[in-house]
Amino acid sequence: MVVNGRQALAVSLDARALSTTERILDRLFTSHRPFTVRLWNGRSYPAEGTSRFTLVITHPGALRRMLLPPSDLTMGEAFVRGDFDVEGDLEAAVETIVEAASHRSVRDWIKVGLWALALPRIAANGRIPARAQLRGRKHSLERDRRAVRYHYDVGNDFYSMWLDRRMVYSCAYFPTGSEDLNTAQEAKLEHICRKLRLQPGERLLDIGCGWGGLVMYAAERYGVRTVGVTLSEPQARYAQKQIVARGLADRAEVRVCDYREVTDGPYDKLVSVGMFEHVGRSRLPEYFRRAWDLLRPEGLFLNHGIAARVTGGLRKGVASGPSFMQAHIFPDGELEPLAETLSAAESVGFEVRDVENLREHYARTLRLWLRNLEMQKDRAIALVGEGRYRIWRLFLAASAQGFAAGRTEVCQSLLARPGASGKVPLPLSRADLYESGAVPSRG
Repeated sequence: MVVNGRQALAVSLDARALSTTERILDRLFTSHRPFTVRLWNGRSYPAEGTSRFTLVITHPGALRRMLLPPSDLTMGEAFVRGDFDVEGDLEAAVETIVEAASHRSVRDWIKVGLWALALPRIAANGRIPARAQLRGRKHSLERDRRAVRYHYDVGNDFYSMWLDRRMVYSCAYFPTGSEDLNTAQEAKLEHICRKLRLQPGERLLDIGCGWGGLVMYAAERYGVRTVGVTLSEPQARYAQKQIVARGLADRAEVRVCDYREVTDGPYDKLVSVGMFEHVGRSRLPEYFRRAWDLLRPEGLFLNHGIAARVTGGLRKGVASGPSFMQAHIFPDGELEPLAETLSAAESVGFEVRDVENLREHYARTLRLWLRNLEMQKDRAIALVGEGRYRIWRLFLAASAQGFAAGRTEVCQSLLARPGASGKVPLPLSRADLYESGAVPSRG
């Protein structure tokens, strides 16, 4: 009788959890639901129309862990832990959840939270890699080193599984839309070099050079003398090895240092690709002042970085504390509106000569990265663990959806330090940027 009583209680509790879960899902997705739901007991609810993905709720307490408190950090960690899973298109799942969350009021969230409290507390299914724990003054030299290394020191082998052959970790460029990842990344490097109007013998500084793809490309194809700086020692070791293997040691190098520690200017040209997100709003004037001081008069600076447009989804009016990205991907990362960035650049004397928004290109890049990573799932898990694999899978899918929807954008801003009497040596037309045919080696 005791066993039967316990069994009856378990059945009753499971039925209550089932009813509450259904109630919450109905509240969050009040309109057309374009996905299938499968619960822990095998019960399935078909999509209304064509199903874009299947949302798998793995245990009776899953929605409690997913929604308390309602934030992208809570939701993201629930995915990493395995409280829920997505079968099929993860980017579509992110889009659906963000869309539903952005239309919920604070009152809705209060009701959902009260219902979620009634769900059982369930022990964690899986382990989550530790959140970034940074100490010291934000954006100080030492704290920035730790922040960058948290992200990039996951390991060269991990990144090489899903990046292109040059290990370029930034938005690719798809002139026709049909390019593969390798071709598109080389097209991006060429696009940048053309915008900078590089000439043989010039000195180019790459701020935040990553694994040195642009450093080597510019030295090899344009005959410039290049210096790249990164805060990641594994990146620098990889880059220096590749530089030697390509026979470029006489005109290319990568150093482990902060851009604030570079003292061997002036340079003819400056470039920063995908590093600007680490600078921080409070440091924008210092960043552009340092670039100004490192650049000779009449020199050009191409600043390529992600910009924020709006804040929405699960962080709209209900969340506080770090985001999922800040806790697990880019600690201390900050995305600023483009207008603030350009204003900071102009405040130190830079003239804005060209701005190009490449957000559709970045959505496509991220989708290719995600596809590559998912194809290497078993190898990735063996290398960095399932938790970190799931973190990066969610990061890539959510980022692709953000660029596709226009919440984030990536902009290349060409800035000039005018010379005497305002001289800036640029052609009157931009036609040279799009000349067809391969550019011959200028070395």
